[in-house]
Amino acid sequence: METIIASAIAVLGTLLGSAITLAFQQRTTDRSHQFNRRERLRQERLDAYSVYAGALINYRRCLVHLWFCEHEHPPPESPDTVRIRAYDLRSNAQEALFLMQMLTDDETLSQAAEDVLADITRLAKADDRAELDDLRVRTRDDISRLVSAGKRHL
Repeated sequence: METIIASAIAVLGTLLGSAITLAFQQRTTDRSHQFNRRERLRQERLDAYSVYAGALINYRRCLVHLWFCEHEHPPPESPDTVRIRAYDLRSNAQEALFLMQMLTDDETLSQAAEDVLADITRLAKADDRAELDDLRVRTRDDISRLVSAGKRHL
C-alpha cells in the first residue's frame, strides 16, 4: 500500500511539475508573441511615419518650385508640368497620411499630420514672396515637429 501511495505521489508530482512547466512555457510563448506584435507595429509605424515625412517634403518642394514657375524668374519648366507633378505628390502624401493615421492610436498626432498637409498645400497660393517665405519656414518647422512627435509613438 505504501508503494502504491508513493507511486501515486510520484505521478502527481510529475504531473504537477509538467503542468507548471507547461504554464511557464505558455507564458513565455505569450510574452514572445506580444513582444513580436509590438515590435512589428513599431516597425510599421516607423516606416509609415518616415514615408509620410518624405512625401510631405517632396510635395512641399514641388509647390515651392511651382510658385517660382508662376511668379518669379521661371525656370525652364512649364507651370502646368509642375502642377501635374504636384497633384501626383499630393496624392502620394494623402496615401501616406491615411496609412499613418491607421497605424497611430494618438488622435493629436493624427490631426497634426493632417494639418501639416493642409499648410503645405497653401504654399502654391501665397500672394507674394514674403508670404511664401513665411509659409516655407512654418511648414519646414511643422514637418520637424511632426517627426519629433512621431518618434514618441514608436
